[in-house]
Amino acid sequence: MRLDRFLANLPACSHRQARLLLASGRASVNGQPVRDGTHDIRVFDRIELDGELLQAGKPARFYMLNKPAGCVSATADPAHPTVLDLLNEPDKAELHIAGRLDFNTTGLMILTNDGLWSRRLTQPESLLGKTYLVETEDPIDPICVERFAQGLYFGYENLTTRPAELQLLGSRQARLTLHEGRYHQVKRMFGHFRNKVTALHRERMGPLTLDPTLAPGQYRRLTPAEIDPI
Repeated sequence: MRLDRFLANLPACSHRQARLLLASGRASVNGQPVRDGTHDIRVFDRIELDGELLQAGKPARFYMLNKPAGCVSATADPAHPTVLDLLNEPDKAELHIAGRLDFNTTGLMILTNDGLWSRRLTQPESLLGKTYLVETEDPIDPICVERFAQGLYFGYENLTTRPAELQLLGSRQARLTLHEGRYHQVKRMFGHFRNKVTALHRERMGPLTLDPTLAPGQYRRLTPAEIDPI
């Protein structure tokens, strides 16, 4: 919400009065005077007017989880355990998932209550790669390296995937980096060559790499150094 609209929603404060309050420098956000009414504020911001606290602000929270197989990327599910069930944190219902994984896909998952931050991490426009370790049923045709880099056409959506980097690690194992996240994309890309994905593990999202000390089902808070670059 814009700061001027936030102030105008206060009792006995009109839009005109909000503009005057801002012009006189009487409002502050996170301890800094703000005169620009178009300044965007969020639930994490501390807002004061003449030293009176109007909004205390919530702490932004960021967690890295090593998702195990057999766990749903959802906040609630009637039949299966969810990733939120793995967290022992207060008010965890306020968190959302930044980049979901399929039921049996494992690896790096981020949970946060900061929607703007998570969109920067996951939206294709940010061009932040997501890297997966892939195992397949049959040997991987080396032509996949070139074809994935060119982009594959998906007729159902009538679209071509963005260029992806495929590194062959063995006859049936590869590391794949995508710059988008379409429905079952990795499985469908290998399915294009009639090869079934038997295991899928996300190792990295943008600058965030899964902590190797986290066992499946374990999590930790992100450090400021991990949060700030996004």
